[in-house]
Amino acid sequence: MSTHETVLEVSDLVTEFDTPDGTVHAVNGVSFSLRAGEFLGVVGESGSGKSVTMMSLLKLIPMPPGRVVGGSAMFDDQDLVELSQNELRGIRGGQIGFIFQDPMTSLNPVLTIGRQITESLLTHTNATKDEAWNSAAELLELVGIADAEQRLKAYPHELSGGMRQRVMIAIALACSPKVIIADEPTTALDVTIQAQIIEIVKDLRAKLGTAVVWITHDLGVVASIADRVLVMYGGMIVEEAAVKDLYAKPSHPYTQGLLSSLPRLDQKGQSLVSIKGQPPSLKAPPTSCSFAPRCDYAYTRCFEEVPALEEIGFEHKAACWWDTEKGAPRYDY
Repeated sequence: MSTHETVLEVSDLVTEFDTPDGTVHAVNGVSFSLRAGEFLGVVGESGSGKSVTMMSLLKLIPMPPGRVVGGSAMFDDQDLVELSQNELRGIRGGQIGFIFQDPMTSLNPVLTIGRQITESLLTHTNATKDEAWNSAAELLELVGIADAEQRLKAYPHELSGGMRQRVMIAIALACSPKVIIADEPTTALDVTIQAQIIEIVKDLRAKLGTAVVWITHDLGVVASIADRVLVMYGGMIVEEAAVKDLYAKPSHPYTQGLLSSLPRLDQKGQSLVSIKGQPPSLKAPPTSCSFAPRCDYAYTRCFEEVPALEEIGFEHKAACWWDTEKGAPRYDY
């Protein structure tokens, strides 16, 4: 795990959305740090707040109906939450790259690939058009696209899904950012292409020292790439640990449920377990543990109070009133 300085420090981030049915409390007090060169996995089921948390940092959520109502996100001595859209434009795509889930909706269909990569370079660096074009060709080669000069003249619809995703990575990398946020970047791709994309990102991180936040619901992917993992549920982080610790000794009942629902080569013959019940409604801010209605260990306090994310071991935190290892409440009232 990286011991370098912190490049991003998020504290008590709160994001809400106005809907016809009332306010949705999508992110409820999320705090985490990202170290230079670290690979941070963010996991959780759909609706847990993974993507909204990361998109909130760069004001990429639609505003309205969304709004960041609290918290801070310190990056390079600036609070991203306080910056205007104009000020953020200087950081987005420059110092922080974002790889979206679906490249077909993220790439402009009427502009060539070359135009879209060079745009980032011309906006954030002092490169001339020729220098930007040459850099764009190098970037395509870096992400494993052959015949780069020709590909720069192509339009998005002329490329396969895997190639489009590689182009998205090239755009995210164009200005050598300190941080790349990847929002489920391999979801729509078949397994072999997924593996290739993951390898590309791992190699680039090793070469360039970029910190990566990888949002996914695939715990198998996280096991192979992450240094540290945040587990999200109900718009909150419920567990945070080094990847080996999380898989060896998951402490939160939700993390245990997620891992039990995953087929594992080292546990042949064991049946998979599903998590009973439904994800929480986020129409009211949490006043108790969001996972309590689905939890086998829930007791009185779980329905009365929101557990804080607290250290339970070396660089291992959990937000749970119950100590699953001891089989007893973690704290006295």
